[in-house]
Amino acid sequence: MPVRVAHVGTGNAGRLALAGLIGSPDYELTAVCVSTPEKVGVDAGALAGLDTVTGITAVGDLDALLATAPDCVVYCAMGDTRLKEAMADCCRILAAGVDVVGTAPGMLQYPWQALPPKYIERVEEAAREGNSSLFVTGVDPGFANDLLPLALTGTCQTVEQVRCMEIADYATYDGAIVMFDVMGFGKPLDEVPMLLQPGVLSLAWGPAIRQLAAGLGITLDAITEECERFPAPEAFDIAAGHIPAGGLAALRFEIRGMVGDRPVIVIEHVTRLREDLRPDWPYPASGGGSYRIEITGEPSYSVDICPTSRKGDHNHAAIVAAAGRVVNSIPAVIAAPPGIRTTLDLPLITRPGLVTEFVPAQ
Repeated sequence: MPVRVAHVGTGNAGRLALAGLIGSPDYELTAVCVSTPEKVGVDAGALAGLDTVTGITAVGDLDALLATAPDCVVYCAMGDTRLKEAMADCCRILAAGVDVVGTAPGMLQYPWQALPPKYIERVEEAAREGNSSLFVTGVDPGFANDLLPLALTGTCQTVEQVRCMEIADYATYDGAIVMFDVMGFGKPLDEVPMLLQPGVLSLAWGPAIRQLAAGLGITLDAITEECERFPAPEAFDIAAGHIPAGGLAALRFEIRGMVGDRPVIVIEHVTRLREDLRPDWPYPASGGGSYRIEITGEPSYSVDICPTSRKGDHNHAAIVAAAGRVVNSIPAVIAAPPGIRTTLDLPLITRPGLVTEFVPAQ
């Protein structure tokens, strides 16, 4: 019997997660909730970019969504710029007795020591009230910072450092809010964007670092951060908009989990808007982007994950992966005990029945 699932948010990740729900025989879509008035009343198939009429049209509020009595809600609404609202939404869904799997709020991937205890307790209380569970995931922060490095370190005799890297050209990423408002691309270098305000990098990726530390059984003394920015040598356009000369065009940052004065867990991002910018920075292993996991220990590893897609480039493929991780996790989260669930306490997520007939590349 299909699992009854409702869906919130139809942005870049949400649209692809919705397509995954519609295309799977394992799920029955009950409702779609959107924040854009123009999308209200639009069929879910159209919102997912499919040539499919589902008969489920979008609503504009959670009450209407919850009235359809789903077993689980896939929550892909924006969380970066509306953390308070996203937390409240998730608490409301959990208290109604509905499990939540999604991409936001990101800090709920592993909130302990990242959020004040009172905020964590509100989520846990809502989960107890509704006998429901929540799992937030993605790519980075997400499975590239927890599932994959934990699997590799599980083969090691000793581990000295774990480094997780995203190395990507974001020129084709069309999320304007993330690109301009959050990351600050195109802005003058004397203007500090939201992501680079003191402590924000640690808030965003600190949960992933602390989850790795918990999985490795170590206690961190501190989390530190560092960033470097580079301006556009001349004006040019990207998918999300215009980058003026002198505006931010390349960004590199590190968040480090420290034991004493030693960085034991490091998450590093190298983000360019043009391939020729900062050739001294690391380049992806293939195409326009890759995720690299470097483990120093016995044995040591350097593993590159190079996402590709028949329907888009590396940026599209990475979002497909995030959506797939969310959708494929639904049965495990429904079966999990109430509360905030993480990669450390969920079983290995697999999806029997995913293998399809081979389709040769066009």
